[in-house]
Amino acid sequence: MGGISPSSSHQENKRHAAMALRTLASKKTLAAALGGARPLATRGVATFTLPDLPYDYGALEPAISGEIMRLHHQKHHATYVANYNKALEQLDAAVSKGDASAVVQLQGAIKFNGGGHVNHSIFWKNLKPANEGGGEPPHGKLGWAIDEDFGSFDKLVKKMNAEGAALQGSGWVWLALDKEAKKLSVETTANQDPLVTKGANLIPLLGIDVWEHAYYLQYKNVRPDYLNNIWKVVNWKYAGEEYENVAV
Repeated sequence: MGGISPSSSHQENKRHAAMALRTLASKKTLAAALGGARPLATRGVATFTLPDLPYDYGALEPAISGEIMRLHHQKHHATYVANYNKALEQLDAAVSKGDASAVVQLQGAIKFNGGGHVNHSIFWKNLKPANEGGGEPPHGKLGWAIDEDFGSFDKLVKKMNAEGAALQGSGWVWLALDKEAKKLSVETTANQDPLVTKGANLIPLLGIDVWEHAYYLQYKNVRPDYLNNIWKVVNWKYAGEEYENVAV
């Protein structure tokens, strides 16, 4: 009986690796997750850059210190971007070699660092200096939806604070729109998992980083104090625009 030739096996591995690459690093999917950001093409590999903040590092004080913002952006987010690009380059090399095992092994690094980049890119947009409208409660369609789905804005804040404080270890607490059920929900994700890992139907409107690097220098280990104060600089205008873009 004839067996599978080495060349056929190699081609099969390349085919499976290519399928994995399309699934894990689809430029269209990643661009959508980043709110329309366009990855740069380098040697055929999708690479990403650290986005500029739309405000100065000290602009969110006293809610979030300038030192925290600088370290959070320049060190933590920058590291996720660098490691994400490195993992994508390694993925491209593994696909070229038809190394399906290496492709699978890289999934963790891509999810963690890619998720860190996606999540922080949303987080910076979710914040705004208080003297520019940060902290002003949501109005319009999102404000009405919050009242309908949670009872009131204050009840939403209490729910997100409670779930964010109770999250063990590191992660994120989200205000999400379930585009299929057409309802708002509060979700949590562990580590740097982006909200899409809980369902492609969930659209992030507001994400709050509850990793210690987001607050420890200022609030020490008292996460609830950080959660209480971050609402003073939440950019509800951005969240409302995202809601209206999806809910139409």
